[in-house]
Amino acid sequence: MNAFGWYPIFFREMLLFRRKLLRLGYLFSAMVVPIIYLIAFGFGLGRNVRIQETDYLSFLIPGLVAMSSMNNSYTWIASAFNLNRLYFKTFQVFVQAPISPSSIMVGEVLAGMVKGLFASSLIIVAGFLTSPHFSLTPIFITTLLLNCFLFANLGVITGMLAKSHEDTATYSNFFIMPMAFFSGTFFPVDKVPQLIKPIIYLMPLTHTNIVIRKAAMDQEGLISFAVLIICSIAFFVYGSRLIKNYTE
Repeated sequence: MNAFGWYPIFFREMLLFRRKLLRLGYLFSAMVVPIIYLIAFGFGLGRNVRIQETDYLSFLIPGLVAMSSMNNSYTWIASAFNLNRLYFKTFQVFVQAPISPSSIMVGEVLAGMVKGLFASSLIIVAGFLTSPHFSLTPIFITTLLLNCFLFANLGVITGMLAKSHEDTATYSNFFIMPMAFFSGTFFPVDKVPQLIKPIIYLMPLTHTNIVIRKAAMDQEGLISFAVLIICSIAFFVYGSRLIKNYTE
């Protein structure tokens, strides 16, 4: 097997992504929802609110970056993978090619990461323009990359498990949307009722939001970072296995 078998798959996805970048609609779709949240919550409700000894806008922006990276890394891969497998049949070409399942996984996941990072960069630019206290740290960047990797892997898994294109929306409604709102994006996790806290801490985005707001790594940050790494490895292995065991 070619050690760089993942590259043609990644390159194909980047060519398709470049076409989308030339459309204004794609740029607006990537940033419109986080920008609406930024305006509504950051400039509206949160103008006079302080959370964790900082202004609400400075608290909100890292959460929006985490949410945007999750949505775009996951959604584009889940939808494209499902369509390629069920309708366009290009996935079958990948499976029959002399490349390993892990190479297919790597190519798709890296493409998902690029899309997630691109969308996140738009929110980061908005953060620099609107919040004087917003800054990038090594912990922030590392966590962002890991979050994109994790949810791109989850996107492949969804694309493999979904029986129809409509099923991808169902998975999103049950898993991605609740994470966006209840995983600490808009308010600290410690404000969540004790009854549902165990469920909240099962969501990977919760741990992303914990770590991405850390100025320095502490015990809580290390635990959450370890959870993200474990989830990322588990999703990658499971996704690769689904591809390996795929039969029409």
